[in-house]
Amino acid sequence: MVTYAFLTRMKLLSFFAIVCALGAQTPAQQRMVVMISLDGFPAYALDDAKLPVPTLRRLMREGLSGRMKTINPTVTWPNHTALVTGLKADEHGLLVNGSIVATGAWPPIKVDPMIDKEKMVHAPTVYDAAHAAGLTTAQVDWVAINNTPAITWPFAEWAAPGDPLVREMIQKGAIAAADVENFTKANILFRDQIWAKAAAYLVREHKPNLLLVHFLSLDSIHHTYGPKTPAGTAAIAFLDSCVAQIVDAVRESGMQDRTTFFIVADHGFKAYTKEIRPGVALGEAGLTGKVYVLAEGGSALVYIEKSQVAELLPKAVKALEGVEGIDRVIAQDGYDAMGLPLPAKDAQMGQLLLTAKTGYSFSGATGGPVTAAVPQTRGSHGYPATDPDMDALFIASGYGVRKGGNMGTIVNIDVAPSIAKLLGVGLPTAKGKALPLN
Repeated sequence: MVTYAFLTRMKLLSFFAIVCALGAQTPAQQRMVVMISLDGFPAYALDDAKLPVPTLRRLMREGLSGRMKTINPTVTWPNHTALVTGLKADEHGLLVNGSIVATGAWPPIKVDPMIDKEKMVHAPTVYDAAHAAGLTTAQVDWVAINNTPAITWPFAEWAAPGDPLVREMIQKGAIAAADVENFTKANILFRDQIWAKAAAYLVREHKPNLLLVHFLSLDSIHHTYGPKTPAGTAAIAFLDSCVAQIVDAVRESGMQDRTTFFIVADHGFKAYTKEIRPGVALGEAGLTGKVYVLAEGGSALVYIEKSQVAELLPKAVKALEGVEGIDRVIAQDGYDAMGLPLPAKDAQMGQLLLTAKTGYSFSGATGGPVTAAVPQTRGSHGYPATDPDMDALFIASGYGVRKGGNMGTIVNIDVAPSIAKLLGVGLPTAKGKALPLN
């Protein structure tokens, strides 16, 4: 017979077990969250069982993985900003790889990547929240992050010998001064190697509570040769070795059981054999110097001076509709469904959005035929986020993540809230939701 005293004792034991489990959670100040972005790594690449990525496969077995939907525009800086804000472009303020600013001349706009993060990003980020909570943060080649006080240890894309962290690494022999001289002119594989060294150094020497890392070589290779090529596969294998350096540094520093890894990408890739030159079509319609096109691969933004929109917009639409390779000419009534702002809300946005068909990519060229073949197959992104080819890599592994599961399809605006939850900080502005990792 089960007595009341026995039931009471069992309840107390269960209660103390829960309390002990909660107490056993390692404080955020003693843990790390490491997010590594492999720029241009499509989700479909992992469908190849023979892809040479032993490090990524191990992290997948030890954690969770899935396909990650990206946001429009499917371009690098907007999606990296989605990963840290939990917001789409209509709220976080990034439409291209930088801020779009007026020039007061022709062309009427330009892209400025050097504007400070506080002006470029229109919403709080998870690293802002971590910093405000007293946690330490670091970034290696992350984007839209220039001069932010919320990063404790920055290693910038434009690294130079005089930068504090770079100088520290040189003094300790982690890199040589020659490694970062004219760094932006070095080949992208070399830069990725230096960025991997920087990330590993940060783990070993500083153990930041949040580390953001961005590798660029795969994106560059895919643009040049197209996806699903031997060159692309070789670049993927190279990046796996870069990730391995960081994972090894975590293990060697004794942080393996206290570190959560997110391996992500900003967008997928599509091959193309023809380019579309909207500027030529507009020129043939007599709109040169009146209507401007900012090409972004699989999409393009069309700009018309505000006082001339009523007159020139119908002419621009007529000139562009029916052009070989253009899939859609989208007016402002279609922006909301794509998570894009209206020009009245964000002056960076164009009056029209163009999307390209599969096999085509937009060019900013203003001479030659409207649509032309390219010399060899190339690769592009920027196509609508609904295109499965734009889905990106997602892996979560380590502390707080259950083992060996496929999450199916997630959305990238859920990553920032997930990191915030792991770090025990709030990010109430995010529209994404924390993923069920454990």
